[in-house]
Amino acid sequence: MHKTPKAFLITDIICITLLLVFLLLLPSKLFKSPTSFVVEASNGNLLSAAIASDGQWRFPVADSVPVKFKDCIIAFEDKRFYSHFGVDFLAMSRAMRQNLRAKSVVSGGSTLTMQVIRLSRKEDRTIWQKLYEVILAFRLELKYSKPEIIGLYAANAPFGSNVVGLEAASWRYYGRNAKTLSWGEMATLAVLPNSPSLVHPGKNSTRLIKKRNDLLDRLAKLNYIDQGTANLSKLEPIPGKPMPLPQNAPHLLNRFKAERASLEINSTRITTTLNEDIQLKVNAILKRYNNRYRANDINNISALILDAKTGNVVSYVGNIYQPENTALLSHVDMIKAPRSPGSTLKPLLYASMLNDGFILPHTLIPDVPTQIAGYSPQNYDLGYDGAIAADKALSRSLNIPAVKMLQQYKYERFYDKLKKLGIGTLNQPADHYGLSLILGGSEVTMWDLANTYMGMVRTLNHFNAYKGLYDPNDYKQATYYHPKQENEKDYQRNSFLDHGAIWATFNAMEEVMRPGDEGLWEQFSSSQRVAWKTGTSFGFRDAWAVGLTPNYVVCVWVGNADGEGRPGLVGIEAAAPVLFDLFRLLPNGKWFETPKTKLKKIKVCKQSGYKAGEFCPDVIDEWVPVAGEKTVVCPFHKIVHLDRTGTYRVTDQCESVTNMQHKSWFILPPAMEYYYRIKNSDYRNLPPYLPGCDLSGGNNVMELIYPKNGASVYIPLELNGTRGKIVLNAAHRNQSSKIYWHIDNEYIATTTNYHQLAVSPPPGKHTLTLVDENGERLVQVFTVMDKDKKK
Repeated sequence: MHKTPKAFLITDIICITLLLVFLLLLPSKLFKSPTSFVVEASNGNLLSAAIASDGQWRFPVADSVPVKFKDCIIAFEDKRFYSHFGVDFLAMSRAMRQNLRAKSVVSGGSTLTMQVIRLSRKEDRTIWQKLYEVILAFRLELKYSKPEIIGLYAANAPFGSNVVGLEAASWRYYGRNAKTLSWGEMATLAVLPNSPSLVHPGKNSTRLIKKRNDLLDRLAKLNYIDQGTANLSKLEPIPGKPMPLPQNAPHLLNRFKAERASLEINSTRITTTLNEDIQLKVNAILKRYNNRYRANDINNISALILDAKTGNVVSYVGNIYQPENTALLSHVDMIKAPRSPGSTLKPLLYASMLNDGFILPHTLIPDVPTQIAGYSPQNYDLGYDGAIAADKALSRSLNIPAVKMLQQYKYERFYDKLKKLGIGTLNQPADHYGLSLILGGSEVTMWDLANTYMGMVRTLNHFNAYKGLYDPNDYKQATYYHPKQENEKDYQRNSFLDHGAIWATFNAMEEVMRPGDEGLWEQFSSSQRVAWKTGTSFGFRDAWAVGLTPNYVVCVWVGNADGEGRPGLVGIEAAAPVLFDLFRLLPNGKWFETPKTKLKKIKVCKQSGYKAGEFCPDVIDEWVPVAGEKTVVCPFHKIVHLDRTGTYRVTDQCESVTNMQHKSWFILPPAMEYYYRIKNSDYRNLPPYLPGCDLSGGNNVMELIYPKNGASVYIPLELNGTRGKIVLNAAHRNQSSKIYWHIDNEYIATTTNYHQLAVSPPPGKHTLTLVDENGERLVQVFTVMDKDKKK
């Protein structure tokens, strides 16, 4: 009897429907259980891992499964794995006969494919579920290759306790990567998914050893290994108590957790750019210093190493990880934490001023007591140089010259420059920080700081490669994962900082004397050239050291995560020794090439460091950044008119011009001169005027160091409740001259040589008048604040 067309149509629909059902049976994602976050070094070795959100150690599916495990699991579970299509009917029929004969389930007959299905579904094992798994196994074989199916099994099989998957089991039971396990170790793990309860320490060891040894004999029988190897493998011990997983980069692991979504990485596993050997050594060095510093209640230390050539993170230690002591706050990642940078931004100001034509490398900067709108910066040593070369001020990390430089450059301009360079924590307007910006009055992260210096290094490194042009991508942030997206080159003629300014800045940073070496390191050819800078925050809360070479940028922070300050917590003593120990781990290389086309040879006044003027007697040729041509000429060398003997200064009112000697003289303002001549014995004071010579139009001979004109001062109470005093301080060009002091036109006192006077004027505005013995006058005003109005 022939079927009608309608019957054929119904049959076709049924077949198509069944086919679609079959094809759609398998979910798009077979396993939906959460996986552990895993961070690997660049060589693939495990650095850190975190338990999955469901409390299981379960690593993501690996790219490949060790051959030993494949051989072991196939020999133990499914010897015809590569020849069937998901179901081994021979094994199933054998299992049915054995179960009927034993009147209980003694053999399952499931293939690895069927076990993958069962692991993914976790349903009760009934006859109907078994049949359903058979169908799904066929479907799985259509979608996945044999290696992929073994990979799914290896990643999701139970290995006892809360351990899921081969990789987690290898680390938990043997403390090593699965690829490094021996035949005996791998055979032990291969039998566990079949009986995961056997792995409990101190229990079932005899049964576990027997299962392991039976498998080894089976491997020999199937010619995977020889019998001798099997016999030797039987002598290996079985695992005892589970081992803790490595925690060699726990803070980077947490960073990866937080940033995974933004990085658009689907897996919870990441192969980082970290060098495992360097990471382990950095951990050991920081641990050693941490043990030493904790005696002074300094509990935290962190370090970051960047590869300037590639822009990759080489080592990332956010803190010394000590989870057993929560009071130490070792879980806080100090690489990401905003902290006061201390003096570590000073090189950026120095480079900016060179770049924009404000100074030359050796330009003299004032270093005198300073008060700016109530702000009084102090040098670390509480001393003054009067005037100091800009590069020396940087290498000595003097605060007052830095503030003077920022006052000249304008803090608003520097604020904008820092943002362009990558300092991302300046969340307040520029006026909020003011001049304190250069002394650590803002907050930065180690990540931003290191990346900013790396941008400068990369810019200078690429001088020749980019033919003097600039690529803004040089300031892109470092990356800690592979693969790094290549940015298209976008060469430009100008950058945030030019090659010449960066080169001069690194030269100045290289001159700092290294801790403990007393300057002798320069005598050793094996010493690595490093440009570096330290920083100490107000209140001794943060100690910094950042160093760089053409190949690496290293940044170190030492302190307490809770912000507690400690005596001795200063950059040069706490962070710098760590910095140089870390540099000893890194390979040495050539120093930066001189960017000659971005430098200009100009005439420079040797004594002042300014562009030479017509009155500078000692002129040298010096390579400076191109913008140096815009700087002003030396303001300190002036022509002085002397009598015929060269002993006295004169004017045309008391000496014939034909009898005068006209000499160039290095003349600093009185306040600068007062301190400068103390440390510079070769400084020549101006000769006095010839007695009786008219002084009108002469140079200013006095300067008030404190208080400055228009300043507001506050006089505190002493411990006994009496009103305190303020110390007035003045400078006179003639060191032996007398100064007569007057307040509000009332004579107070006379000083000679050292012109300091302690007074206690009442609250209100006062006029201070100074008169020297030659009648020179200096008049200024200041205000004494009332204690009730003091903010």
